[in-house]
Amino acid sequence: MSRKTPTMRQAVPSLLQLARHVKSHLAAQKLLLALGMLFLLLEVGLRLLEPWPLAFVLDELARAAGANYTGTGTGMTLTTLLLVAGGVLLLVVVGRAAASYGMTVMFALAGNRVLTRVRSELYDHLNSLSMRFHHSRRTGDLVTRLTGDVGRMQDAVVTAMLPLIGNIVTLAGMLVVIFIMDWQLALVAVVVLPAFLLLGKRSTRKIAGVARQQRKAEGGLASLSTETLGAMPVVHAYQLQGRLHDRFAKGNNRALKDGVKAKRLSAGLERATDVLVGLATAIVLVAGAHRVLNGHLTLGELTVFLTYLKTAFRPLRDVAKYTGRISKAAASGERIVDLLDEIPEITDSRYSREAPRLRGYVEFQDVRFGYSADRPVLKGINLQILAGQRVAVVGTSGAGKSSLSNLLLRLHDPDVGSVRVDGHDLRDLTLNSVRNQIAVVLQDSPLFAESIAANIALGTTREVTQEQIERAAQIAGAHEFISALPDGYDTVLSDRGTGLSGGQRQRIAIARAAIRDAPIVILDEALTGLDPATQTEVTEALYRLTEGRTTLIITHDPETAADADRVVRMEHGRVVSDGPPTGLITGAA
Repeated sequence: MSRKTPTMRQAVPSLLQLARHVKSHLAAQKLLLALGMLFLLLEVGLRLLEPWPLAFVLDELARAAGANYTGTGTGMTLTTLLLVAGGVLLLVVVGRAAASYGMTVMFALAGNRVLTRVRSELYDHLNSLSMRFHHSRRTGDLVTRLTGDVGRMQDAVVTAMLPLIGNIVTLAGMLVVIFIMDWQLALVAVVVLPAFLLLGKRSTRKIAGVARQQRKAEGGLASLSTETLGAMPVVHAYQLQGRLHDRFAKGNNRALKDGVKAKRLSAGLERATDVLVGLATAIVLVAGAHRVLNGHLTLGELTVFLTYLKTAFRPLRDVAKYTGRISKAAASGERIVDLLDEIPEITDSRYSREAPRLRGYVEFQDVRFGYSADRPVLKGINLQILAGQRVAVVGTSGAGKSSLSNLLLRLHDPDVGSVRVDGHDLRDLTLNSVRNQIAVVLQDSPLFAESIAANIALGTTREVTQEQIERAAQIAGAHEFISALPDGYDTVLSDRGTGLSGGQRQRIAIARAAIRDAPIVILDEALTGLDPATQTEVTEALYRLTEGRTTLIITHDPETAADADRVVRMEHGRVVSDGPPTGLITGAA
């Protein structure tokens, strides 16, 4: 579904949509926000005072020079007035600088804290979304939203939004003062505002549209980079560097063009704003001089008026200057909100209860399931697995084997029917209490860039000792090779465990499953891709892991299936045979 390109007026609501998600985080920073607002008001007040010492000095100098105009004297000698005015001006400037510093620090600290928590919330939310969602999204784009888009929001809040808010408050204050001083001259000054609004509306619509296209292109680049770096062996083996370079260059050039276009539009708006401000200043200078000559203003008051005018128009310059950043922040905010608005498909219901310690009696009762409404994968599955039984599920690719394990893990819920363990419908139990009692070993079990001990300990949510970690490694047949490493269990693995052999990675994954001490174990093609010698070692480790536990073995390998207590054959989403492995025919898997 396409979205309309946001104008600058729509950019702020886009950011406010994000504020709707983070209002609890904002409430936690109310003290910093209150202090920041106090410093902001103090800074605006001092800025309003800043030109007045100069005004008094100019009026007194004009009077001393014999200028023929009426003005209210201060009653001081010129020397005293100069000293007092200089001292007051210095105090005002120092006070304003301190207030501005306090405002910037308070708002920046609050903003960074809030957006850091937004990033954490977004990360947790992404982890809670279903596999169906993750299968439909590109990983690189999600990473860009999590890191780049939140980072862009932080940059925009600190460097653009906060100064803009301060200047808008200043604009309001100064407009009030100049209308009080001389409303006729003030009307002349603000005559350019309609022209600026028309110009800004047109330009910011274009800038905001380009900003969204640029973020989309950058997300595509991140996705392509992630895919390429994650498939480097294939890239080299098939010599894909040239084709992938062309794809990357195309997206890179598109992002470059969008970035240059946004800069050009923003620069054009800035320069046009400068011209409008210059025009307003020239008109006020001419009209104001006439008002001074006619005795309606003093020279000092005209100076204050022009100073206020210059300062009051600063928000116009800032709108032009920061339009690109704010538009990009709005686009980033929309991308963040888009993810935060995603509703997790698999959640605990209000009546869910903690699962007791499970024995492992698994039932699939008339289960029907599909990843999309028009493509059913499982078509009325009825299957019982006794506690402690080893059941191999075989069949051609796409038969629905892995879908059974996904439903048992409750990565998906069945469209029709139920999945039960020990008589409990999984939907009646909390997710964590069920998943904590199921261990999984995949064909390619990912390892994380942490120590080997930490990778093994990730298998359980409870605190574990080094002795328990080593015991799990012994079950997996991994203790010997881990101990032989220079840093032993403290060895920090590289990304995905590269540097270890396939068998070593798999045995660490088995150790991670073993430390879970779960009554149910799922082995999803856990032996695929291993050489015969390594396969024998891993098979022995899997036997030790699954001893006395309900085990669901997803496999294409007839020999692996032959070691199970039962073999269930699936074709086209249905169970076509179920019995002892004795009659298994080689190649039927």
